[in-house]
Amino acid sequence: MRTMQSLPDLLRLKRRPTVSVLRLQGAIGMGARSLTDAGLAPAIEAAFKAKPVAVALQINSPGGSPVQSSLIAGRIRRLAEEKRVPVLAFVEDVAASGGYWLATAADEIWCDPGSMLGSIGVISAGFGFQDLIARLGVERRVHTAGRSKSLLDPFRPEKPEDVERLDRWLSQLHDVFIAQVRGRRGSKLKDDPDLFTGEVWIGERAVSQGLADGIGHIGPVLRSRFGEKVRVRRYGQRRSLLSRFGLSLAEEAAGLVEERAAFARFGL
Repeated sequence: MRTMQSLPDLLRLKRRPTVSVLRLQGAIGMGARSLTDAGLAPAIEAAFKAKPVAVALQINSPGGSPVQSSLIAGRIRRLAEEKRVPVLAFVEDVAASGGYWLATAADEIWCDPGSMLGSIGVISAGFGFQDLIARLGVERRVHTAGRSKSLLDPFRPEKPEDVERLDRWLSQLHDVFIAQVRGRRGSKLKDDPDLFTGEVWIGERAVSQGLADGIGHIGPVLRSRFGEKVRVRRYGQRRSLLSRFGLSLAEEAAGLVEERAAFARFGL
């Protein structure tokens, strides 16, 4: 004989736990293809609006803009606290520099045994072309109002005062990055003088340093945490309409080259 199920039982059947999975793939704030706060905002808002039991971040990023990293992570944290939703980060190949900044938006960080985490530092790189243009017979002409207006001109010899100013900026940004990591990871961090030198840690070593909470992949961890019937809804940054229709191929190609160069720093 078939019995009727009660309303609470039916509601429980319908309410399978759902996790919003937010994909954070690529360099940050480094061209048309990269992750930005403006580009990700709709996906982040939608991920939390879906009333999930948790939000999972799938991260594979070599870093990029510190400000965009801060804006994205800040948006995730504000919504997590507002909606009272836990956030879990799952690192794939790499979460380095700004990519690790994104990971610190999570309450827990999980990684693969081969994942690369850390690179808690700030970098500035460029080229000097002053000898090249001299050989070509080209004269550089720059006129400014304000003695600090023209800095680190790649077509002029490097000035010690410019380098000193750049070092000061990088140091200040580094302090902001360190404060973010300490504020989010707290007592989990190992007292190691190399932790904030830009060093990269892999898998178990990242866990032992307190940069991650454990080794684990997204599927098994979510099933263990929320049950075998957990389901996921995926969100990510959408490409612009121009990019999708191939109307910005030059910008797309330039962004791809820059992104590949960022990943190449980690042998990826």
